[in-house]
This record gives sequence, C-alpha cells and structure tokens, in this order.
Amino acid sequence: MIRTFRVLTVVSLAAMAAACSTDSDSTDGNSAEDLTGRTFVSTSVTGTQIPGDGPMVVEFPEDGRISATAGCNRFVGSVDLADGRVKASDLASTMMACLPEREGADAWLTTLFDAEPRWSLDGNTFTLTGDDITVSLEDEKVVDPSLPITGTEWVVTSLRTADAVVRSVALENAAPTLTLADDGTLTGNTGCNEFGGSAEVGDDVILFEPLTMTRAACADPELADIETHVLNVLAGETTYTVQGSSMTLTAANGTDGLEFTAR
Repeated sequence: MIRTFRVLTVVSLAAMAAACSTDSDSTDGNSAEDLTGRTFVSTSVTGTQIPGDGPMVVEFPEDGRISATAGCNRFVGSVDLADGRVKASDLASTMMACLPEREGADAWLTTLFDAEPRWSLDGNTFTLTGDDITVSLEDEKVVDPSLPITGTEWVVTSLRTADAVVRSVALENAAPTLTLADDGTLTGNTGCNEFGGSAEVGDDVILFEPLTMTRAACADPELADIETHVLNVLAGETTYTVQGSSMTLTAANGTDGLEFTAR
C-alpha cells in the first residue's frame, strides 16, 4: 500500500499561486480528462516489439478506468494518470489461450505497465514511454473510422458470456458471419448452418425477427455450442456498438454477446 504524507510548510504567495496552477493529472499541458472516452491503436513501437505485431489497443472508457490489449487477452481495471504516468498495477485479464505467434503479447503488455510508463497526448497521438519501449498510438477514429453496420460483412471473433470472453481455434475455423442489408434483410451462418431473416436497426438497438435456417448437424459438440450461442444472441432485441472495424452485439440478458470484425 502506498501512503502519502502531507507536510505543512509556510510558503510565499507566489509559490502558492504556482502550486494552484499545477494539474497533477496532466502532462505536456494535457489533462487526463482529454483521454476519457477515447480509444487508441498503436502505429509504431520503438524498442522491444509486440509479439505477433499487436496492435496494442488502449481504451479509457470512463474516468479512472483503462482497458488494454496487445493482441491477445484484454486487461481492464482502474488507472491513475497523475504526474504524467500510467499507474495500473491491479488489472484483471481474460484467460483465453493466445495464438502461438502472440504467446508473449500479454507479458509484453504487463512489462510495459509495470514500468509505469510516462504518457503524453498531442492531438490524436497518444504516446507511452517505458524503460526501453516507446509506443506511439493514434485515435481509433482517425486510423480506423467506424464502418456502417449495414452493408458490412461481420465475422464473429469472440463469444461473450457472464464469466468470460471466449475465443478458440474452433470458432476461428467456423467463422460465423452476419450481414445486415439497408432494406432490413439479413443473411449469415452459424459455422454449421446458413440463416436468413429480417431485422430493424436503430441507433444502438437491433430487433431481430425469427430466423430461417438450414438444418445440417454440426460436426462436433464445440461447433454445436457455438451455433447455440450465436442464435441466442441473434434473437429479439439486442444492443450494438461499432468501433472502427469491430462490432459488439449484446443480448437482452445483458451478459451474452458476440464480438465481430469486418471482413
């Protein structure tokens, strides 16, 4: 536990004025508030490279919170940005297996954050500087503008449950898809079967009508589980978010969901 002790001294009015003008959460004239609600994607790394080439994605969803990944598991938790440093020593992580080329990505990210890297923000460029690593990241809205939800073929990359975000080789090979057309029709597949139907797309909600589907048996139980999860999410009212080339659908129960990337 870090304890802070305050020592009271007599200072001049000039010194007091200087102290009052200092923002402990800022660096290079930028405040931590400038990061809130923004997502940054790495564009270059100086020093030890990210295993599997990342990219590193850092998100500040709300004040005092951070989410980060270097291409494998996602780390989330509280963050202290005071004194121009990123202090995030107690992050929780998903527990999925990494692809062989990305097996060192989580350790790379942990090493960077353990060093409490300095941070700076210059417009849309966010920079992290550790002991021997400098990562330059750009605002996701600049490097990867959000795609339209309709007219884009979306491929499932992760299954969300109340307890975990699940990725697997079986899911990668099955590659379930969803395409929503401007006229309200939809097509896709579960990894086992093709489906079609219609849906009403709102600002952040999709109302799915009952789907029609082929009835082929899945090749193994894991594919059957994937199909069941996909169909459970694509039923009734779901909420959605689109960020760059990624989309997330969340079922009405608020926990089950699907993560997609654009093909």
